[in-house]
Order: sequence, then C-alpha cells, then structure tokens
Amino acid sequence: MNTSYSKSLIAYFSRKGNNYVNGRIVNLPVGNTEIVAQKIKNLTGGDLFEIKTSYSYPLDYYEATEVAKTELENNLRPELVNNVKNMEEYDLIVLGYPIWWDTFPMAVFNFLESYDFSAKTIAPFCTHEGSGAGRSVQDIQKLYPQAIVLPCLTIRGSMANNSETAIKSWLTKLQLIK
Repeated sequence: MNTSYSKSLIAYFSRKGNNYVNGRIVNLPVGNTEIVAQKIKNLTGGDLFEIKTSYSYPLDYYEATEVAKTELENNLRPELVNNVKNMEEYDLIVLGYPIWWDTFPMAVFNFLESYDFSAKTIAPFCTHEGSGAGRSVQDIQKLYPQAIVLPCLTIRGSMANNSETAIKSWLTKLQLIK
C-alpha cells in the first residue's frame, strides 16, 4: 500500500446467486464484486469490510433486479447490519459495488451516508456486465464533493475471476501498490 495512506479499508457490496453473464443467467456461489475485493485485499493488505443488508436479495436474477429498481425509484435505503467501528482511522476507502440500474446499489448509498468521507480518498471499483461505471462516480462526488475520488476500476463481471492484471495495473497507476 502507498505509504501516503496510513490505513486503508476495502469496503464492498456484492450479491451471489443468479447473475447475467455473457448474455445468459448463471448461478454464482460468490458475487463478482466480492471476488474483486478479495483480490484487492491480497494485493494491498487493506482491511476488508462487507456491506451487508438486513435482508438478502432474491437469488433469482430477475427478482433481484426488480427489488433493486424499486429501491432506486423510491430512494430506499436498506438497513445495514454491520458498521465500521473505527472509520476515523482510515484515510483511503477502496469502495466496491456492482452496477445496478446505472449506479451502485442503495445499500452502498446507505453505507456512504453513514460516515463522513469528506476528508478521505475514495478509490471506487465496480463490476458490471457491459454498462461500465454508469453514473456511480458522479454519485460519490455529489455525496462528498470535498473527498478525493480517484479513477474507477471497472471489471466486467464475467472477467472477475481473471481480473488480477487489470486490478494490479489500476492499483499501480493510482500508486496504491508498487
């Protein structure tokens, strides 16, 4: 990890179950974003934190997308069941999420609104199946205009298992690893 950051947190939201991959629905025992988050942890040594909701999203892909759409359209914030007890110790937040309806899940909005990230650096990464980062980076910047928001790493979900080279390149370019 870059010595200019005293402590880093890799916070991520991920969903396992049926996912859209390469034009078809497949069952994922581990969500794509979790796979990428673990690879980042292995490369950086940062602390890992999973953003968890009080309820599980449906395992069925189409049902899950409808729940996500309803949450977004109604600006709902799913209750989170865990929190970072020592957030003030972290100056770098590596924030991971899937892209749902052109941005991150509402659980990530809730996570971001639960802490003050104004004086922090946020390095976002996302998994998607063709949409890229959507408007997620802009949404982070709207919530925290004072934070330093680094360029977002976008990983196609179907490539999550083989994303080490892209992750290492991104981390190196951001000077988070050597």
